[in-house]
Amino acid sequence: MEISVVMIGTPKELSMYLWNLDSDKKYEIKEYKEKRTLSQNSYAWVLINELANKMRMSKEEMYIQMLEDYSQCLMIPVQKGTKPSGYFKYYRYIASTTINGKEADYYKVFKGSSEFDTQEMTIFLDGIIQECKQLGIETLPPEELERLRQIEEN
Repeated sequence: MEISVVMIGTPKELSMYLWNLDSDKKYEIKEYKEKRTLSQNSYAWVLINELANKMRMSKEEMYIQMLEDYSQCLMIPVQKGTKPSGYFKYYRYIASTTINGKEADYYKVFKGSSEFDTQEMTIFLDGIIQECKQLGIETLPPEELERLRQIEEN
């Protein structure tokens, strides 16, 4: 069984750690990004629920609408007839086309909020807040919203 080790640190700390690793193996290094905060996520769901009630939609339908409007997405082709639900949770059919003589369907695939980093969550939450304000749904005062944007300790 292979064990995965994750180390987060400064370049100096990481280089000292890497110096002592097995030189015959390959390692992956990537920039660390903070995950979205739980308070941001909780507040997003409170507002999504308010929007859903106002628009007479389910929470899930409203969540998907907010993902489509305010989250990261990819446009992907899949072989015609392939059901994307086996591969992706949030997607929307866009169009059919022919690629190299084979029929394909294009889908827009959306990243779910549980995968957001703090910047993505802030953009998502700001979009939801904007939607609420347009519909007259009360949101937190600006100073409280700013507090939510801060990265939580622990």
